[in-house]
Amino acid sequence: MPGTETHDFPVPTLAHHKVKVKVRPGQRACNEKNEKGKLCNGHLKRWFYKTDVKEKACGDVAQALGPDAELYRCEFCKTLYLPHPEDPRGQNVAGQGQLSVFGLTIAPKEEKAPPK
Repeated sequence: MPGTETHDFPVPTLAHHKVKVKVRPGQRACNEKNEKGKLCNGHLKRWFYKTDVKEKACGDVAQALGPDAELYRCEFCKTLYLPHPEDPRGQNVAGQGQLSVFGLTIAPKEEKAPPK
């Protein structure tokens, strides 16, 4: 598959899904091209296939990758993406976020004693 030649692990071939590996760490947009060569650019969202009704009927993703694989799916073309090897596991798709530029710090809440 295009874009997956630099990775050391095999990309599974599934009958009902196209599977790719993210090209760059932190990639958030689909890089799949249609028949005219136009990029899809759909947002990649974390896909929990165990709860997907259509995937439960098909079952090939769970069979090939196991029940709890980290997997992302394009919101438009439904292409599946495995995480880039340099991505931290379980990180939010949007990234780590930013520290406040205002320097505001909220003190942690104090625990209250249980009522007697």
